[in-house]
Amino acid sequence: MSTTPSLPITRDINPSEQEETYVHDVYNEIASHFSKTRYKPWPIVEKFLKDRPKYAIGLDVGCGNGKYLNVNEDVYIIGSDRSVGLISCAQDVSNNKYNLAIADGLSLPHPNNKFDFAISIAVVHHFATEERRIQAISHILSKLKKGAQCLIYCWALEQENSRRGYKEGDDQDVLVPWVLSSASKKPKKNDSAGNTSFPKGNVDESAQANETKYRYYHLYKRGELPANALATGLCTVVNEGYEKDNWWVILQRS
Repeated sequence: MSTTPSLPITRDINPSEQEETYVHDVYNEIASHFSKTRYKPWPIVEKFLKDRPKYAIGLDVGCGNGKYLNVNEDVYIIGSDRSVGLISCAQDVSNNKYNLAIADGLSLPHPNNKFDFAISIAVVHHFATEERRIQAISHILSKLKKGAQCLIYCWALEQENSRRGYKEGDDQDVLVPWVLSSASKKPKKNDSAGNTSFPKGNVDESAQANETKYRYYHLYKRGELPANALATGLCTVVNEGYEKDNWWVILQRS
């Protein structure tokens, strides 16, 4: 059986160059294919958004194709993403009805201390160093009013029961494959969250004829995400947990 394994990331690459090569460039290249696998809201994200008060104004930092922007029609959300390709997908999906911006997660254009809530789903784990991941969380928190909450999700290291199979003791900094299948190939099976999963090891042999792109991820171990959040000095941890191979935290701006 042919394999497309995850790869360890080289340690001698400049962090911003690493993100440009293994995150920004890749998502622009796979945007259309990636968008087709992202359509079903995750339960805890959906609940968080529906629990926001009517007319609240929030941010979705790293919104991708915007699948969370219309979960609660009683709130106003500005979605942003570094990927021009994914923002274009969000425009297409919404027929230009979403409120969108192209912006880096470390340099958001929004005013500080103005927003009622924020979400950032499967984004922070793409920053190349712990310092930059803490900075990304801090930057999101800086946009919130005192007492406002944000929800952050990151891939977990503990994925023993998933098809990827990452586990304690594995390298936390990896390059994860995304196989760009041709239209003639059978699509990958979607999981219950509506996301296409690619395994840590084996993939369909037919996929090897197609192009494989690698995305950088930092796989968060238990307790690491709330620790990074508290290191900002800007929040308290309201709740935390594990869902669908991700660690998540709900933070409240101090």
